[in-house]
Amino acid sequence: MAGGARRLYRRILQLHRALPPALRDLGDRYVKEEFRRHRAAGPAEAQRFLREWESYAALIQQQINEDKQNLREKAVYGIQLTEEKLNDFRDEQIGQLKELMDEATKPSKKITISKDSEYKT
Repeated sequence: MAGGARRLYRRILQLHRALPPALRDLGDRYVKEEFRRHRAAGPAEAQRFLREWESYAALIQQQINEDKQNLREKAVYGIQLTEEKLNDFRDEQIGQLKELMDEATKPSKKITISKDSEYKT
């Protein structure tokens, strides 16, 4: 994957700047890991990979625009995956999706500083 992938990667990270901080952090980490993982992908796999991320970028762009125009009651990003789409996933992808879901739904840690300046979580 060459220049087109790099441009898409930067575009996605730029789009993530409009997301809530926790979602941005999670999304940035996932995107970086996925693009790193597919760096040496073959032509067919690279093409499918880029097509899926282009669709993601277009969807997020649309949702950000709708959110800015207050066209939606509540800011919701992403889509619900259909059973058909899930059936197309390889076992490795299902595992990654599970990890992403676990990360996205775990309670956030709050950091407090005590009087003696020790960090506690």
